Amino acid sequence: MEESRPKRVDPAQARMRTVPIAVTPEGFWCCPSPAALHKSLKNPHHHNKPPPPQHRTPSAPPSRAPSVQNAPSVADEPVAGDAPDEQHHTQPAAAAAAAAAADKQQEEHKICVGFGQPETSDLTVMLYGKEGIAVRMSVHRDVLCRSSAFFAEKLASSGGHGSPAAPCVEIHDCDDAEIYVETVGLMYCDEAKHKLLKQNVSRVLRIMKVAESLGFHACVKSCLDYLEAVPWVGEEEDNVVSSIRHLQSKAYGVSPLLKRVTSDNLKSPTDTLAHIMEMVLKSTDDRARREMKALVLNLLKDSNHCTDGSSDICSELLYSSCRGCLDRLRLLFEEASESDFSVQLTRQITLETDNLLWLVEILVNRCICDDFVALWASQSEIAELHGKLPVASRHTVSCITARLFVGIGRGEMLPSKNTRLLLLQVWLQALIDDYSWLQCSCRSFDRKLVEQGIGQTILTLPLEDQRSMLLAWLGRFLKLGDNCPNLQRAFEVWWRRTFVRPYISQAR
Repeated sequence: MEESRPKRVDPAQARMRTVPIAVTPEGFWCCPSPAALHKSLKNPHHHNKPPPPQHRTPSAPPSRAPSVQNAPSVADEPVAGDAPDEQHHTQPAAAAAAAAAADKQQEEHKICVGFGQPETSDLTVMLYGKEGIAVRMSVHRDVLCRSSAFFAEKLASSGGHGSPAAPCVEIHDCDDAEIYVETVGLMYCDEAKHKLLKQNVSRVLRIMKVAESLGFHACVKSCLDYLEAVPWVGEEEDNVVSSIRHLQSKAYGVSPLLKRVTSDNLKSPTDTLAHIMEMVLKSTDDRARREMKALVLNLLKDSNHCTDGSSDICSELLYSSCRGCLDRLRLLFEEASESDFSVQLTRQITLETDNLLWLVEILVNRCICDDFVALWASQSEIAELHGKLPVASRHTVSCITARLFVGIGRGEMLPSKNTRLLLLQVWLQALIDDYSWLQCSCRSFDRKLVEQGIGQTILTLPLEDQRSMLLAWLGRFLKLGDNCPNLQRAFEVWWRRTFVRPYISQAR
């Protein structure tokens, strides 16, 4: 700890002023923000004005809390350790060098803030911030030594520099002078936790960081109690966790906070995900099921991998759900084809197809939908039963086929050539049969997007397969018109490939 004996500096030259600081009735400082401290720098003539009147507290502060009334200006009052000019001749060489360095540093700081009343204090703490702010706190030695291991060690090892009545402790390169002052003020409070009630999480984290550096263990514990009880919003969770992890090795008790984000339960997160998906798939309330499907879909979309870090396990879970829905859909189609049609049966078919569409969206977002295209293309039994059911109860099944064609057309899935051909052979006719109902009954059905997807899927096949598929489509389109997908663009591409510019030269 170095002795600081700066010379008197003209306030107009040093551009220093005392910012009036009030002590709250609870007994700790009300420190302005750095923006408020630097506000005077914007107007170069502001420093020549007389200092503003001092703030008065609404009620009397505690007896040991320094009063801000008649707070001396740093430019008017000598800083702790000042001495008359004639005493400088008796200083040793080291003290003179220290005084010269302090004098230079004093001139570099453009704003100086005074706290407390030197007449009633027995210790001065000087803070030198990185933003040109110098803070002088006239405090009480016994309060700081009792609360802070840092101050206790400093004062015990050095005995305090400066005059015997007012030793001085200097803190250089202070990163957060505002919070540093407030943390020192909390040393005057019997219970710091209650003084933090009106603070936000970000500010409490800053206070905790300074308190830890000062060895103010009671304040660190109060900050942890506050953080354990208050809700965390947005990015505050990451900030809290990153700020307290290093405290695990110390006797502060951070486990209650970390239990918000970690669990001792050894049950696999995949089991929890499976349970959630099962509940959503079996939901009976339409609105609740729709909202939860959108929520889970968005949550899975935001995460880059499965909750336990294993994409293989997540893929197996999703495809297990898909196979379950397909088995139930097959049984429903068999029941509907053998018995009288019922409204309840239609609802169950619609529910299963809606579940499959939801699972397809999840598979598409996770880029693992190729196997489902092959799985759906192999459902020839369901496709055969499809024509035996009333169109009103079966048309939602064609939404699955339409979604797969759109995905292939967009490049969201890359099934093999044989799978693409089989998908067209098994499900395209069923889609054409339901096309009129899809346009009228499905709000989410985008005709142009579906037609583009079908056409792009056909154009990915060998030219002979393109020919057979598009000629078959042409015959249906000439009979059905608007009740059939319009694949004219795909037909034009095939025509140019076949007649206009064949890629195999006749001469060769």
